[in-house]
Amino acid sequence: MDEESKINKVRRRAKKKIEHWQIVSFYLMAYDIIVSACSYFLGLWLRYDLSFTKIPKSFLDAYMFFMPIYALLIVGCHWYNRLYKSIWRFASYSELKRVSLATLELAAAHTLLISLVFRRMPFSYYLVGPMLQFCFVIGIRFCYRFILLERDRSAGTRSKDGDRRCKRVMLIGAGNAGQMIMRDIEQSKELKEKVVCIIDDNPNKWDRYIDGVQIVGGRDDILMSVQKYNVNAIYVAIPSASAEDRRDVLNICKETGCELKNLPGIFQFITGDVSVAKMKDVAIEDLLGREPIEMDMSEVYENLQGKVVLVTGGGGSIGSELCRQVAKHNPKQLIIFDVYENNAYEIQMELRRNMPDLNLVVLIGSVRDNRRINEVFEKYHVDIVYHAAAHKHVPLMEDSPCEAIKNNAVGTYKTAYAAMRSGCQRFVLISTDKAVNPTNIMGASKRLCEMIIQTFDYMVKNGRCDELPRLHAHMTGEDLKPDPALENFTPHTQFCAVRFGNVLGSNGSVIPLFKKQIAEGGPVTVVDKNINRYFMSIPEAVSLVLQASILGNGSEIYVLDMGEPIKIDTLARNLIKLSGHKPDVDIKIVYTGLRPGEKLYEEKLMAEEGLMRTKNQKIHIGQPIPFEYEKFITDIKELLDVAYSEDEYGVYEKVQEVVTTFHPTSVPKKPTVNV
Repeated sequence: MDEESKINKVRRRAKKKIEHWQIVSFYLMAYDIIVSACSYFLGLWLRYDLSFTKIPKSFLDAYMFFMPIYALLIVGCHWYNRLYKSIWRFASYSELKRVSLATLELAAAHTLLISLVFRRMPFSYYLVGPMLQFCFVIGIRFCYRFILLERDRSAGTRSKDGDRRCKRVMLIGAGNAGQMIMRDIEQSKELKEKVVCIIDDNPNKWDRYIDGVQIVGGRDDILMSVQKYNVNAIYVAIPSASAEDRRDVLNICKETGCELKNLPGIFQFITGDVSVAKMKDVAIEDLLGREPIEMDMSEVYENLQGKVVLVTGGGGSIGSELCRQVAKHNPKQLIIFDVYENNAYEIQMELRRNMPDLNLVVLIGSVRDNRRINEVFEKYHVDIVYHAAAHKHVPLMEDSPCEAIKNNAVGTYKTAYAAMRSGCQRFVLISTDKAVNPTNIMGASKRLCEMIIQTFDYMVKNGRCDELPRLHAHMTGEDLKPDPALENFTPHTQFCAVRFGNVLGSNGSVIPLFKKQIAEGGPVTVVDKNINRYFMSIPEAVSLVLQASILGNGSEIYVLDMGEPIKIDTLARNLIKLSGHKPDVDIKIVYTGLRPGEKLYEEKLMAEEGLMRTKNQKIHIGQPIPFEYEKFITDIKELLDVAYSEDEYGVYEKVQEVVTTFHPTSVPKKPTVNV
């Protein structure tokens, strides 16, 4: 078939559809005229006890002469209100509103015109006529939709009842969200699913029905109902429930072994965006048992507008999410700096695809490269820097302690120095709760980073930046010489640090490891049955980092209230259950013992740091522990000399001297000296 024939075929099909629509519209017009005339006549007839002979001739004459005029009014008013252009198989509140409006307009016009032009009619004529007209007009239209829906539902029910592959669904939540999910399942021909029972904790709803499906009980009846109704999948639609209630329900559901899906939250319900397609698999963060930390970000977003923002380590889990959040709020320029090109490339492609107008610069380089990092600050005039570049894997750093010091401590120093000398407004260090009373070199190196930030803040606030070139020369090994950037310049950079715990789903966290082990059939490895950690989501971590860029006056350590710590063993067992397996039956759990540098319990603050709330009740400030800054400058120089000499034992020894709270669980053997 050539192109012209295809076009002609399409035109003929379109012409037939138009002709069909015109015929349907004509029939509807005729119907509206007839039922409207009958409605007003019935009003008159009812007034005279259903006896035609009792109706006065003057009323009948007025009625007969006015009806042709009213017929034109009906067609014109209904056309104006688009009642002949609606697709009535999808009729809803919008169509009901337009029919109601048209009826009111016609009733007013009818009353006014017949009374002024002909004569005043009986009261029942004005009252009963519009009421019956509304019922007849709306009835035929919604009746059409009801018949089609009932036909589709009956066909779908028969099809699903006869299909052994049909998924039998338990719906948790008999509220509005649950009803939306249920009707979405019923109306969908593609979904091979059928709701067989409903669970709701409200006793007043028990033994009642929604669209023919019984509400069988509360959360205590979940396990029994799964067996009774042969349930394959459970859909949880309780978006307004508290985190504790949602966690308790999900904990019961995961014991059933059924497929488990969850409506993400109240936002979807408010916007009406509720459907089966919007439900997601239950994630491990749904079982944390606390509400997500919500912060007022309006001031943060205003502060980002028109600023040049640098994110070091911008390709990592936290760094990339920082880039996404910053990019959405009109920065003057966003600079991503990362040593690992693959990560940088991925976030670059994502941002360019989603935000083509973003002024984005992606640079490859190391924060340990003094010339490179200074070049970035000098060229782009950075306003805010989020320093997320770091080595963070505890066991790996135990095997390479010198690299932990060089990358984390030296990298932080060089980035902070470049920020300060270029006039950057704010420097935010991404730290960790492992910096509190560290037992491993990674945590100790991050505590060193915090101390470096405190030193810079002390120098800036006390007007002692002229001493920084000496520190810089010590740190970089360069010749001591005046720094032109600091001549006739008063630095004003504010330095702060942000501490948070384990980030769910971040690179190297336990969740991706557990998921991989489960996918491979196990075993799942847990270091100790009693080990626990604080957890937070990536959005929570990023919100805290962004808040830190506007709070306080510098040198603070911000800590997020992460609720109670979670046992890693519990986390692993929950994840196995969410995957449809039974712990220790389908998937074995193996306890491997604490690795070098690990401790059973993490802390958020040292006792000496104290605690102070901010205006956001979920964010706390740890007061920095004072130390001798001049001695620290000397100590850090000596530590770097040891690190660059690759003396692993010496690194541990020197770090213990500088970070007095560092108590390593293992130390490399002291090298023997041959005499």
